[in-house]
Amino acid sequence: MTAHLLWACQWVLMTVCCFAVIYGVFAALATPVFGSERSGDAPIGVSRPVPAVSVLKPLRGAEPRLYENLATFCEQTHPCFQLLFGVSSPRDPAIAIVRRLQAAYPHVDIALAVNASVHGSNLKVSNLINMAGLARHDIIVIADSDIAVEPDYLKTVSAPLADPSVGVVTCLYRAQGVGGFWPRVGALFINEWFAPSVRVAHAGGSRRFGFGATLVLSCATLARIGGFAAIKDSLADDYWLAEHVRALGLRTVLSEVTVATDVIEPTFATLWQRETRWLRTIRSVNRPGFASLFITFTTPWLLAGALLALHFQADSGAIVHPFAATTMALTTIVGLIARVTLHARSARHSRSFWRDLPLVPLRDILLAVQWFAAAFGSNVVWRGERVPVDNRVAQPRPGIMKASDGK
Repeated sequence: MTAHLLWACQWVLMTVCCFAVIYGVFAALATPVFGSERSGDAPIGVSRPVPAVSVLKPLRGAEPRLYENLATFCEQTHPCFQLLFGVSSPRDPAIAIVRRLQAAYPHVDIALAVNASVHGSNLKVSNLINMAGLARHDIIVIADSDIAVEPDYLKTVSAPLADPSVGVVTCLYRAQGVGGFWPRVGALFINEWFAPSVRVAHAGGSRRFGFGATLVLSCATLARIGGFAAIKDSLADDYWLAEHVRALGLRTVLSEVTVATDVIEPTFATLWQRETRWLRTIRSVNRPGFASLFITFTTPWLLAGALLALHFQADSGAIVHPFAATTMALTTIVGLIARVTLHARSARHSRSFWRDLPLVPLRDILLAVQWFAAAFGSNVVWRGERVPVDNRVAQPRPGIMKASDGK
């Protein structure tokens, strides 16, 4: 009986290893080569007339490269846009950065909202609520403070809303480490796990996305879901904003644009805190999806597959073992090629490929440990504030929302 149980466990492990490799192959194929990422839903030309846009940027603190990142929003080719920044304290050092932008770009409509009012448990959403009344245009773009964009960004991300079936547009992002070893490890989290997993899901037909890097919707759509107040107690505010819009029967578009973001966590402890927060956030909105993430941690399964191949090769007493050994050896080789290919396609250049290649096993194993840790715990820390993981946002109910369309 024990021998049969051991053999069953080995076959289960073989199956998991094979599925992990299949995922790794799809992730490598779905990830575009660095610099060619303008791929998403159907390309939409940007030569048509585009509506005026208000960009809402909630700020807190003078994080590294804040001026440089915000300046990219001031250099847009869009013909009519407003930049609206918001802080909750008159002593916030980000205010000085906004004043520098106003001086450097006097031709750009830049406004600053300083409002300490608190609405709900999510302080970022509270900031958005305080800013929303100052937005002057019909299209709203919400973008995190650490995002950098190309000059045609606003034209491109707002264009899909010309289709009345589209309710919200969102963007993937590519990370760069700022400041040393652990930011480099953190950039791999985004570039070689998070973004590829989204691309695989997107290729499989999923549209349940909403990323803080970019969310674009009309003021009318925002009003129909109850405004930002609908997500004021939500940890995953970006996801739930898009989910409320989808409950109206409107589509989510993953834009052809990939924006840039910085990873600045200087220590293992701060990086661990950030990444377990992300994973617990995923757990809060999609428990089955979170549970299935183990299949996406490629390196641990490659190691397991290699050990199984060696075990089957050494134990040649059973007729099936040579077949199993060959299968696991080939699976491991294919998985290794796929993982290196994913790393190569994500690398900025050949120097970063070779520099960060030794970090790949560390990154994947650390991710597996973080996933296990994220399965437990009831709180996360976001910008120094402890936030409960349990999602308290009201679930979107299509019937109620559709009944209030005209109000």
